[in-house]
Amino acid sequence: MDAGAEPWEESSQQPPVLSVSQLTALIQGTLEMAIPAVWVSGEVSNLSQPRSGHIYLTLKDDEAQIRAVLWRNTAAKLPFQLEDGQEVLCHGQLDVYPPRGSYQLVIREIEPRGVGALQLKLRQLQQKLMAEGLFETERKRPIPRFPKRIAFVTSPTGAAVRDFLEVMGRRWKNVEVLIIPARVQGDGAAEEIAAGIEQANRLAARPDVLVVGRGGGSMEDLWCFNEEVVVRAIANSQIPTISAVGHEIDVTLSDFAADVRALTPSEAAELALPSMIEIEERLTGLQQRLSTGLRSTYDRAAAKVELLTRSRAFTHPFEMIHDHQRTLDELDAAATRAMQRRLRSAHEMLARRAAQLEAMSPLAVLSRGYSVTLNDQQEVVRSADQVQPGEEIETILPDGRIKSRVIS
Repeated sequence: MDAGAEPWEESSQQPPVLSVSQLTALIQGTLEMAIPAVWVSGEVSNLSQPRSGHIYLTLKDDEAQIRAVLWRNTAAKLPFQLEDGQEVLCHGQLDVYPPRGSYQLVIREIEPRGVGALQLKLRQLQQKLMAEGLFETERKRPIPRFPKRIAFVTSPTGAAVRDFLEVMGRRWKNVEVLIIPARVQGDGAAEEIAAGIEQANRLAARPDVLVVGRGGGSMEDLWCFNEEVVVRAIANSQIPTISAVGHEIDVTLSDFAADVRALTPSEAAELALPSMIEIEERLTGLQQRLSTGLRSTYDRAAAKVELLTRSRAFTHPFEMIHDHQRTLDELDAAATRAMQRRLRSAHEMLARRAAQLEAMSPLAVLSRGYSVTLNDQQEVVRSADQVQPGEEIETILPDGRIKSRVIS
């Protein structure tokens, strides 16, 4: 083989022999020259994201598949999260991986098919934060009715501040507004907004209400209010928060995390502050109701007093006393008659009971010629065997007692 000949050129001395490395290098060079850059569509499978930061995957369709890789610098800028089963469109170059002798697609750009990268990222982050409960209704807090201090995290030169202050001036004047400056668009805006929210929560004189927002714009312009760092800062705020991003049709994840969503910064001022005109009208109405109520109460009381002054108790007070005295006399007489009837009835019953007792009394028997004899133990003698000769006995008669001694 000539020194300048390529290893695969024919030689009369011997057939070309290539090392594995040489063949791999030959294939690599051929691929790079023949296919410099391609757009490839396919389905993501075998997705792997090791700690190195690189992303490895397989692109496939119904008939074939190819390995692909996103190096760390490309993967770090990916605006959405790759998932198995996604249909994607990739732009990159073919490369050969010598240690394995396999080829792969080095992806420089990738985007989802059928949905934009930002929409997909938004949907994925929304599902993630929703699963954590950051958007639950139970977490929402009411906005104080009469705040004394309001903090507004926004661009100090934007139209949102002017609109907010203009509406605030019309609705309520006795309030202090603190503007916490932050970029609301572009790189680093999300971090500044989150820092502004945290700063408001660290203030010694903590605001009663926190407003976060900006004027309208494209999805890309408003994207910082969809960033996870901002959404979490709003959800973690100890101050009741109003999200006022864009116009009525604009919806961001910050709207879901905030306690109240305002369609515009102007509406945020309406939600945060009461209307002085409405309060005055309400106070006027309450004053009229109070006056009418007091007048009605006075009229009812005056009519009641008038009715009482015409009553018999006021016109003839002594007649009522006499009536009560007459009633007492009648009650006394009735009580006396009732007592007398009760006494007569008791006397009659007592006489009947006495007659019955008299009939049953042993003295009544004695009055008919009978007597009762007692031995010295004061026992009634019913048999001669109950006494002995010489024993004293006592005989009870109707008119006295006789003591004697037993002879026999």
